[in-house]
Amino acid sequence: MRNKYLKVIAVAASVFGFTAGAASANDFAPQIADVLNNQVKAWLSDPVMIEAIKAQNAETAGLSDSDIDGLDKQWRAEAASGSGPLIDKVLANKLSAFLKDKKAASNGLFSEVFVMDAKGLNVGQSDVTSDYMQGDEGKWQKTYLVGPDAVFIDEVEFDDSSGQFQSQVNATVADPTTGQAIGAITIGINVEKLN
Repeated sequence: MRNKYLKVIAVAASVFGFTAGAASANDFAPQIADVLNNQVKAWLSDPVMIEAIKAQNAETAGLSDSDIDGLDKQWRAEAASGSGPLIDKVLANKLSAFLKDKKAASNGLFSEVFVMDAKGLNVGQSDVTSDYMQGDEGKWQKTYLVGPDAVFIDEVEFDDSSGQFQSQVNATVADPTTGQAIGAITIGINVEKLN
């Protein structure tokens, strides 16, 4: 318990800019990579995930930038009020149920899980994200755009809403049949729960 407490203090020190021997923000990267490899990788080829992403890619392939902007604005308005047709549609799908189950089974290790399509749009999620379009963020740009095996572990940050220190691990989701990138996944990791 004491070591875990010291890790959290070291992360807090690095996040808030203290330097006297403080850990860097990505000191948890090896443990986070282990979580990805040992717990999450198997999900990435699950038919529920692959079918949902491929179906949405077919639906969103013809969307223009202005169409995407409109959907993102709709999502943000719905998120501010707590629900709406677009959010409800995503949260009610099979992939979201799958991701909610994975989060619940993690005993607090996963703070959020969401999956994006080939345009960076939400396909499924355990919790409502603040926006619908993730394609302008590193979580999608440093995974899907890089290729099928790409992984991006972000810095540790303090999340005000949960009161936890978290890091997001992001990975490309590839079609197991073709090996081609079809989307991406983001998993919020509560670093205080890492061994």
